[in-house]
Amino acid sequence: MDLQNCQKCDSLYVKNKFRDVCEKCWKEEEAAYDTVSKYMRKRENRAATVVQVVEATGVSEDLILKFIKAGRFQLTQFPNFGYPCDKCGAVIREGRICTSCAGELMADLRTVQKEEQRKKNMSEHHATFYSHRD
Repeated sequence: MDLQNCQKCDSLYVKNKFRDVCEKCWKEEEAAYDTVSKYMRKRENRAATVVQVVEATGVSEDLILKFIKAGRFQLTQFPNFGYPCDKCGAVIREGRICTSCAGELMADLRTVQKEEQRKKNMSEHHATFYSHRD
């Protein structure tokens, strides 16, 4: 049993893999999800951005982003929905980082791998010779 304090109201609750808040706050989040979901179901609202949904529904941006990251909205139906890249903040629709940041990280990784390979090659080429003195 994993007892934790609720992130929102600080009350004690038993954490499980499905909820990261207490029962009371979870019910509030579900009500907020219903509000956003009803708004987004209307055809004229499907192209809304997260900021527009915040303004229209009064639901916090953080909570809407939480719903998106949890996969509660099919992003194929909502072309302007996304969430910020963990590294640079650009709006993305899947994963944790944008393709630009992923490319930078891969380039950095290749640089580190090349440097490690160079050091390994250098250590293999340096041999120590000992001579015996009488």
